[in-house]
Amino acid sequence: MAKYSKLIPDGAVVELYKTMYLARRFEEKAGQMYGMGKIAGFCHLYIGQEAVVAGVYSAIEKTDQVITSYRDHAHAIFAGTDPKYIMAELFGKETGVSRGKGGSMHIFDLKNNFFGGHGIVGAQVPIGAGLAFANKYKKNKSLSVTFFGDGALHQGQVYETFNMASLWKLPAIFIVENNEYAMGTSVARASSIADLHKRGDAFNIKNAKVDGMDVFAVKQAMDEAVKYVREGNGPYFLEVKTYRYRGHSMSDPATYRTKEELNDMKDNKDPVVNLQKYIVNEKIATTEQLDKIHKDVNNQIKDVIDFCENSNEPSPEELYTDVYK
Repeated sequence: MAKYSKLIPDGAVVELYKTMYLARRFEEKAGQMYGMGKIAGFCHLYIGQEAVVAGVYSAIEKTDQVITSYRDHAHAIFAGTDPKYIMAELFGKETGVSRGKGGSMHIFDLKNNFFGGHGIVGAQVPIGAGLAFANKYKKNKSLSVTFFGDGALHQGQVYETFNMASLWKLPAIFIVENNEYAMGTSVARASSIADLHKRGDAFNIKNAKVDGMDVFAVKQAMDEAVKYVREGNGPYFLEVKTYRYRGHSMSDPATYRTKEELNDMKDNKDPVVNLQKYIVNEKIATTEQLDKIHKDVNNQIKDVIDFCENSNEPSPEELYTDVYK
């Protein structure tokens, strides 16, 4: 793990680790609940990619907006949404953040400036630019952060958005979470250019690539991006190289990669495990203190499931709310 002195204060590092561990346990429990039939529909887990969203959120302000794809649970957790309301949405309960009508792919929390999970591949990218346009119009100094995957980068609307964002110098940061396999096809087979961030060059958008398995590296890259955008220079495009441990969705056995490749990532690049080792080795916290965090988080996840089990299904009348004609 890269070391950047004072990049994140010691106390903040521990809190960051706690939230990363919470996101990991949340996703593992979501996978378990899906297998038990408690969660229906599509479900895309973020296990392995926690350092990306952790590094990004440690570099932005609460007034900045974030929008992402359907792999959205961890993003909402880092935004500050209570995990029990996120899980309740997965359960389809009325206590969910979208009142049980959106499910896994449509987590939304306006109070915390989290503008969703979006189920259509790449559709969040122009919306993210729209958020940036609103910020520039209002002169409020906020910026928008738009996450999307390597598969979404092939969508035409992404490049239409890049063109407008560059022309209008929008305060937007676009982040491609390159987990290497999209829905099941490797970047090497799907992309004519391996360094995805270089696609920003065609639109005169400043860009960079960073190791997304290292939270400190992501934080440093985001600090540079945020500074560039807040100074009024226009958008920034960041490629974050990461890796998902599970399939694209719960129905994907991920047979397109080897067990050796997966195990190598888990053994050597795991962002949660490596941050834990860093904290102990640098004497920021003891193993016993981290064990206490683990216990507290595990108990919190138990409470989350109890909350969901005891929540009601949406009433029939809920079918008619938020419907426009």
